[in-house]
Amino acid sequence: MHRGVSPASPSVGKMAAPTAEPQFLVQYLVLRKDLAQAPFSWPVGALVAQACHAATAALHLHRDHPHTAAYLGELGRMRKVVLEAPDENTLQELAKTLQEKSVDHTLWLEQPENIATCIALRPYPKEEVSQLLKKFRLFR
Repeated sequence: MHRGVSPASPSVGKMAAPTAEPQFLVQYLVLRKDLAQAPFSWPVGALVAQACHAATAALHLHRDHPHTAAYLGELGRMRKVVLEAPDENTLQELAKTLQEKSVDHTLWLEQPENIATCIALRPYPKEEVSQLLKKFRLFR
């Protein structure tokens, strides 16, 4: 599993100006689309399990980060965005870029096959990571 280490981020809900909206925390997941297609043809349940594994691992590994604590503190208001990477190469390139940019994440490797299936970021304010993810042209 890969994960980057980033410096402390601004506090959740901090307002820059009196009219500014509070920051909403989002956990991004990037799942391989090709696993649902031939020759893999994984069932939907198996793909959902991969996303769940990655999300849980990222939350656990970054449980002491203030954003993760705030995200878990409002269970009824969790926001997740699931994106699709076309293949394993794209997922690996994204993991490398996230590591280079010190974006905290987990690359989930399904065992025992050691197949990269999903990346989960720890919860971030949407504005901090959305532009980086858009550069990879991931699909919703």
